Amino acid sequence: MRDKRCDPGEGRFTPELVEALRRELDERWSAAADRTEQMAGHALLAPGKMLRPVLLLTSAEATGADSAPLLPAALAVEYLHVATLVHDDIIDDDELRRGRPTVHARYGTPNALVTGDYLILTMVTALSECPASPAAVLEAARVLAGAGADVCRGQVRESAMAGDPTRPVADYLEMAALKTGALFRGACRAGAILAGASPEHTDAVTRYAEHLGLGFQIYDDLLPYLGEHTGKPATSDVANLRPTHPVLVGYDRADSTGKARFTEALSGTLPAPEAHRLMRELLETTGALELSRSRATEEITAARDSLAGLPGTEAVERMRTIADLSVDRSR
Repeated sequence: MRDKRCDPGEGRFTPELVEALRRELDERWSAAADRTEQMAGHALLAPGKMLRPVLLLTSAEATGADSAPLLPAALAVEYLHVATLVHDDIIDDDELRRGRPTVHARYGTPNALVTGDYLILTMVTALSECPASPAAVLEAARVLAGAGADVCRGQVRESAMAGDPTRPVADYLEMAALKTGALFRGACRAGAILAGASPEHTDAVTRYAEHLGLGFQIYDDLLPYLGEHTGKPATSDVANLRPTHPVLVGYDRADSTGKARFTEALSGTLPAPEAHRLMRELLETTGALELSRSRATEEITAARDSLAGLPGTEAVERMRTIADLSVDRSR
């Protein structure tokens, strides 16, 4: 298992940003007396990577601005992201998230639904605290709301793909660009907008985010089969009949017997641990794990290249490090 300090967002390369974000979250949520806020705090104060808020702040710096005034917007992105996780855990019936009980496991599904909704609305409140121009705040809100809507579209597409290893990889890439890539894109683009960046620089960090999102998600699909600690059950993907990138690649490469075994592993007829073992064996024998790793690396290379010419040299290097570590992590 890799040292978790190599995980993107754990503070290895942006310690001051991560520390500031976590300190602010702790001040706002650790002493909450209201039960709704307590449930939100349970989700927010788990030790996550803080990757999306870090990307918002670093994108602002990469385009030449000071990120300190944008801390409320960074928190807004985390509120939106954690809201989607709370709802995802309900959909997947996962009882662990970030190594601790999910909100619905601890407080019940009705309360978890309300908590996710509450966090989405709190995103708007946080954005309103930014000292940027009203036009920039409004545009950032539009961008983040659109990203949230894309996450919903991606979730619906993922549900439609469940149990079907015959789907083209292109379908997966479209789904992942929505479900995962949208919040990466929204965070980077909103950071640049709030920083007053030029359209060219805003588009550059947007392209970076789109490639980063795909590379991150494809590598995320590999983690349950690499023996890494993901903070949720390793069997979650097969238990939820999810045809992830390596599964679709492996199915495409398999012979007729192999295809039948892929279908069995993703059918829901086997106990989840057995289905996971079978899927891991199939992914190894077809070479799908290495092919998916290669595709993730290609996306990361494209993300790094997208940043050429931005004025914030130090921040650009941090963003490139984030990209590199997104395909070299344990969770």
